[in-house]
Amino acid sequence: MAVVNIHEAKTHLSRLLERVEAGEEITIARAGKPVADLVPHSRVDVIFGGLRGRLTYDADHFDDVDPEVNELFGLR
Repeated sequence: MAVVNIHEAKTHLSRLLERVEAGEEITIARAGKPVADLVPHSRVDVIFGGLRGRLTYDADHFDDVDPEVNELFGLR
């Protein structure tokens, strides 16, 4: 993992980001002490309906009232 000081990071941010995009991890340091890490962003795409058919529930009992839960919330 490469370590760069803050001045170098400010001066060469675009180049450092290119290296990070290529998969490298870079630590930014102040006076030799690590302050922050530049790491590649890992995007997770959300797929709507991805669990369709894999989850079920009993519609007849879905809205049942639980007296214990109501008691915890001060509902009677």
